[in-house]
Amino acid sequence: MAGEGNDTPAIGIDLGTTYSCVAVWKHNRVEIIQNDQGNRTTPSTVAFVDDERLIGDAAKNQAAMNPSNTIFDAKRLIGRRFSDSNVQEDMKLWPFKVIKGSKDKPKIVVCYKGQEKEFLAEEISAMVLGKMKETAEAYLGKAVKNAVITVPAYFNDSQRQATKDAGTIAGLNVIRMINEPTAAAIAYGLDNESEIVGRLNVLVFDLGGGTFDVSVMTIEEGGVYEVKAVAGDTHLGGEDFDNRIVDHCVSEFKKKSNKDLSGNQRAMGRLRFACEKAKRILSCTTRTSVDLDGLHEAIDFSLKLTRAKFEDLNMALFNKCIEILETCLNDANMKKSCVDQVILVGGSTRIPKVQHMLQHFFDGRELCKSVNPDEAVAYGAAVMAAKVSGCSDKSVQDMLLRDVTPLSLGSQLRGDRFDVVIPRNTPIPTSNAKTYVTVSDNQSAISVKVYQGERSRSTDNHFLGRFEISGIPPAPKGVSKIMECYEIDANGILTVNASVMSTGKMKKLVISNESGRLSKEEIEKMVNDAETYKLEDLAFEKKAKAYNDLEDCLYKMKYKIKEYSIRTSVHPAILKEMEKAIAETAKWLEDNQGAPFAELHLKKVHLECVCKPLF
Repeated sequence: MAGEGNDTPAIGIDLGTTYSCVAVWKHNRVEIIQNDQGNRTTPSTVAFVDDERLIGDAAKNQAAMNPSNTIFDAKRLIGRRFSDSNVQEDMKLWPFKVIKGSKDKPKIVVCYKGQEKEFLAEEISAMVLGKMKETAEAYLGKAVKNAVITVPAYFNDSQRQATKDAGTIAGLNVIRMINEPTAAAIAYGLDNESEIVGRLNVLVFDLGGGTFDVSVMTIEEGGVYEVKAVAGDTHLGGEDFDNRIVDHCVSEFKKKSNKDLSGNQRAMGRLRFACEKAKRILSCTTRTSVDLDGLHEAIDFSLKLTRAKFEDLNMALFNKCIEILETCLNDANMKKSCVDQVILVGGSTRIPKVQHMLQHFFDGRELCKSVNPDEAVAYGAAVMAAKVSGCSDKSVQDMLLRDVTPLSLGSQLRGDRFDVVIPRNTPIPTSNAKTYVTVSDNQSAISVKVYQGERSRSTDNHFLGRFEISGIPPAPKGVSKIMECYEIDANGILTVNASVMSTGKMKKLVISNESGRLSKEEIEKMVNDAETYKLEDLAFEKKAKAYNDLEDCLYKMKYKIKEYSIRTSVHPAILKEMEKAIAETAKWLEDNQGAPFAELHLKKVHLECVCKPLF
């Protein structure tokens, strides 16, 4: 592929739970790139079938028939531990198998080419990112290396680092990671640049397929974006709404037929697909039905579903969204009357009840629907990619982004207490220091454990790393002092320094490779594996093309022989020989559907030679 020089543009990727989108800054504007099916968004789905790996639309289209080998929701696993309660709950709903791997990392198990294969969530996400990379390369006609990838604002450090690792495995250089609501605000700001006078307070309500974020920020004239506060839930979105409908349908099926279909993976896959479709229909009509023939043990299933019932099933989740919204406004110290624009982002904001509740919360104010909820995040990521990679356009270069840290950072104290050093929603870059004392007489060393989260007990939060500082002079407890300094740079990388105040001895911890994250060697192995899968995909496509070419050649020859002019101009003996060759090749093709490329190609060449007199 040509053009891997300095002129190679950086792309913006919205890696979503259910759908992903890729965009690029070109001709002084953002272009949302269509995939090979002509769609502007691509399902974040990977499937393994017989001899082939499918990604995107092809994977989603066969999901109902091949549920145990079709992987979705990888974003809900990325950066999480297997023992996480959310992972344990999700496992009950997923048709594919998830097991515990090393370092308590969840692993997805599929059957591929007759063998069991295990994949980390980073690898599945890397496959989706690789698909987005290929989509961009096909559009641009040149290799793409640099990318800005978006993440939910409420992702913790581990989830962010794991997403970055997925980009590396996909062959991308992740030049920046930005929060999804921030990217959406950039899309809004750039589209309405001429209308922004002075300062505008905006609230981005981002309800997607698997995650929910709220961001309160100000957009100033000239392209200054300052995030005031973020709040959210990395496990709340359209998938959860689907699950409530599925549970309701399973319950109704059991009530009507006295049969439990929850153990039938294929039936559950078909039901999930139908429920998702019903949810989408209910956004534009008040009534639909879920109809499936022979769903379980040859029993048909039909259920009328109204918008009112859908809303009743999910009201608790909708209320949770509003509670998180209130928390974000409180953290930003902003009254709802001060919010100038409420921007809707994410496919689930199309749900009428969500819009109605939002409008009611903001006292009947009109919501902003001028940005495309499916594309706004990728749009903003593409703008940021253009800025970071040195685009000369003034509106891009003048843009200034001031973000915040989404979760509190601090140390573990005696009694498993969590002591916050940098509170959540602190503007970054930032630094803060705290002084601690020894807890026993003649204590010579202190273990510093760093956590991220909002719980008062440290072990309920996310563990980031630990180190030990020794060489403390002997003294009674409470006399020797240790200063811990937390520093976050513009990229969100945390550095923790601890020093003994009496001696000046210092120890440093850079949170870049905590125990749960992939090592350099593991990433390199996965990069090589990804290349192997890519080569296998290309080989399969090549073989499939050769098969189709041979089949086309057979039909072409058969049609030619049937022509009257051919039958009168070709000697009967030669005609008989050609008919025999066509019949033998057709039989061979029927018996050897898995034949390699070379054999298929040779058969086609031989058939063309025998049938040359036809032309």
